[in-house]
Amino acid sequence: MNVHIIFNIIGRLLLFLGFIMVTPLFVALYYGESIEPFVVTITMTILVGTIFLFLFRSNDDLQHREAFAIVALGWLFAAFFGSLPYIFDGVTPLNALFESMSGFTTTGSTVFVDIESHPKGILFWRNMTEWLGGMGIIVLFIAVLPKLGVAGRQMFRAEVPGPQEDKLKPRIRETAKILWMVYIVLSIAESAALKLAGLSVYDAVTHTFTTVSCGGFSPYARSIEAFGSPLVETIIIVFMFISGANFALHYKTLYVDKGSLLKDNEFKFYSIIVLLATVLLTTILWRDINAPFLDSLRYAAFQVLTILTTTGYATTDFVVWSSPAQMVLLILMFAGGCAGSTAGGPKMVRWLLLLKYSRRELFNVVHRKAVKRIKFNKVSVPEDVMQSIISFIAIYFLIFTASSGVLALLGMDLLSSITASIATLGNIGPGLGAVGPMDNFDIVPAIGKIVLIGNMWMGRLEVFTVIVMLTPEFWKKW
Repeated sequence: MNVHIIFNIIGRLLLFLGFIMVTPLFVALYYGESIEPFVVTITMTILVGTIFLFLFRSNDDLQHREAFAIVALGWLFAAFFGSLPYIFDGVTPLNALFESMSGFTTTGSTVFVDIESHPKGILFWRNMTEWLGGMGIIVLFIAVLPKLGVAGRQMFRAEVPGPQEDKLKPRIRETAKILWMVYIVLSIAESAALKLAGLSVYDAVTHTFTTVSCGGFSPYARSIEAFGSPLVETIIIVFMFISGANFALHYKTLYVDKGSLLKDNEFKFYSIIVLLATVLLTTILWRDINAPFLDSLRYAAFQVLTILTTTGYATTDFVVWSSPAQMVLLILMFAGGCAGSTAGGPKMVRWLLLLKYSRRELFNVVHRKAVKRIKFNKVSVPEDVMQSIISFIAIYFLIFTASSGVLALLGMDLLSSITASIATLGNIGPGLGAVGPMDNFDIVPAIGKIVLIGNMWMGRLEVFTVIVMLTPEFWKKW
């Protein structure tokens, strides 16, 4: 393991992060707030980054193992230094790290009890961390930093480790640029739409940050409910749906083949799940809460998309809904958006391929000598990819079960333990019970918060990037 190249690149990442923090500093300055939290944080971040650059010089090529370490540790360092503005604003270190990790991993779970009491500059940074983490801080780093070459490809694959790699251009830096270009265009479009819908520039930008990133933070404790606007909700519904789809397909639809999205098996599966879940939840709400049909449809469509895409917004306190309605949301927490999107969770493509695999196994029980290939978008899926998917799902549920058990042993009720675990591992945000959309995670014991921080970290990097570092083989010299 080449420690020098790992910390040299992390040093460059910290310099990059330090300069990005200038943006919330100007926001604090504009609103006449104290800029000390950002000045001190920027200074410390750039100083540590510079020290890493000079102490850990290396001209060696980046290998596969170093790439995994850079990505996993890079997110930890980003979360740590990103937490400093909260600490200097008076938040306890553990809560600050929780909030920062929740931001960068686009989880949206919060420990802030009184959100509106924090300065606008701090809340802007809080939402901005989700926007940075949505498309990926490493992907952004690759897009703007020249001459990473093979190193960039290794880090890209470690941060975006889905079942297949969306390679839009031969050079990985060009692919990273394209993904961020689509991301920025969508961000500008949503900001403009929200501004036209009556939101202030601050509200439009901060909520855009956390919609296109499928993050869910809001400067308001009541989340989207604070606006009381069906038009704002509709705009957010549209952009949540778009952000839950593969960004590479958005690019292909615009510049290569206008039918790319509609031809994609995963997008069709994703759309069907959204439609069926919305119809089911609308029917349940219309029956159980006696709301007008259009209101039931509005509530259902919003909550289905915010949970399925792991955005984590709320327009109502769904903790008070009936058990069947909550069960629909609980099931959706295990789904996730599309691969290549900013959504978290296991991803639709994995569930789709797992269903195809199960169907094939049942077919083989009857036709033992038949050879039946699993296909995705008319292309045969290699068996090693299927084995990787099965391994991912198994490890994912083991982590979920273990963290739920720890929370229960710490004294949390079973529903809160289960949903707090999946809400953080799936980067969803709110859960049910004591960690519902109008509550917060401050009630979780300190040890539980550490466990959930680990959940968010592993969930954002899709488990393998972090878990592989815990294996003895990773550290052996070959």
